[in-house]
Amino acid sequence: MSMISARANWKEKHQFTAVAKSGHTINVDGDSQVGNSPMELVLIGLCGCTGYDVASILTKKREPFTSLEVSAEGDKAPTSPNVFTEIRLLYRVGGNVSHKAVEDAVRLSEEKYCSVSAMLEKTARITTRIEYINS
Repeated sequence: MSMISARANWKEKHQFTAVAKSGHTINVDGDSQVGNSPMELVLIGLCGCTGYDVASILTKKREPFTSLEVSAEGDKAPTSPNVFTEIRLLYRVGGNVSHKAVEDAVRLSEEKYCSVSAMLEKTARITTRIEYINS
């Protein structure tokens, strides 16, 4: 079992400076004025996690992708704790890639590799869409 650690130090109001074991710091703000809100960070984490998987799989398959953008929109429950109930992922892939290879990579990330997705799917319905950009 591997351990990951993080901490957040309060600055003022709802603002924190957070740092993880990697040493990179980010601003977290419950009011989203000087940093990302915690829920925005969850969506960012999902985009980064699945994006990493898809890029890694496409590279291993020697697919000539030239760009990859993953975006997410989430709907939250109306009552506390306001968890995500639905998340829509959009993958925008550039390059002369096989559509089947991209679809397989997205499916593998969703079903096997992305730990953030695995956690979020406990409360949220996650849907995916792929757009191809010929570059």
